[in-house]
Amino acid sequence: MRRNRTERGGPARAMACAGLLIVMGCSPALAEPPIQGPEDAACRAEAKAKVFSAPNPKGLELEQVGRGLYHACMKRSAPGKRGTRGRRAR
Repeated sequence: MRRNRTERGGPARAMACAGLLIVMGCSPALAEPPIQGPEDAACRAEAKAKVFSAPNPKGLELEQVGRGLYHACMKRSAPGKRGTRGRRAR
């Protein structure tokens, strides 16, 4: 007796496929943390826009280049820390 195409593999194959889909859907690949503020959002967008055109003389992975761009942007956008120590009010 010949089997139909729908009977190939049976329930074991269907369960394996379902399990694979569940695992793929539940494990976020390289998930980003939530955006913390407007500077964070702007620097993420800038890093994503420049990651492919930025110079990479060390041959780093794109993720590392993007991190460098992001952190450089965050340093630029951070307000300068000015202490009042040593200054006297006049």
